[in-house]
Amino acid sequence: MAEVKRNSFVENSPGGMEMEASSQGEKGNKNIVETLLRLLPMALCLSALLLMLKNSQSNDFASLSYSDLPAFRYLVHANGICAAYSLLSAIASAVPRPATMPRAWAFFLLDQVFTYIILGAGAVSTEVIYLAYKGNAATTWSSACVSFRIFCHKATAALVLTFGVVICYTLLSLISSYRLFSKYDAPVGYSNKGIDITPAFRA
Repeated sequence: MAEVKRNSFVENSPGGMEMEASSQGEKGNKNIVETLLRLLPMALCLSALLLMLKNSQSNDFASLSYSDLPAFRYLVHANGICAAYSLLSAIASAVPRPATMPRAWAFFLLDQVFTYIILGAGAVSTEVIYLAYKGNAATTWSSACVSFRIFCHKATAALVLTFGVVICYTLLSLISSYRLFSKYDAPVGYSNKGIDITPAFRA
């Protein structure tokens, strides 16, 4: 009873109320930072999406558009999906709710999934852009960027924005991982007391 009264006194004391208000203020600041960090990938995804959708070029030899290459189509779809997720996750993060285990698991799993989706899109597109710039002498592929320089520049810019999304999602994955696994207690250590470690053979 004495312990309960002491805790109640601490909570109701001015110092305890200030500590609680300070804790709530820090939590609110963290939520704001996380919300902004979730909105940033949406802006980057939309920028890369619009840049790639408008990416086409024609010359005397042929015409080239992002839709002619499956890797770039995947990049466009991945950026669109991740932009939608970033908006929804930012709204969910901004709404004040109790930090429950299902909520922590949901953020953790979804952040991991979308990180790998956008990373895969960036990796595949990087290979295509590299071949477009450098060509492949073994297969007698010439550099396409010699004839479609503007197309290659826009595709490279979209790819840079995509890897900016990858960095943001990596940070969000670390945050959601910490938030989830910090809810679990540390594993109980085992001591070797009482264990006989005497050598099997004696002189």
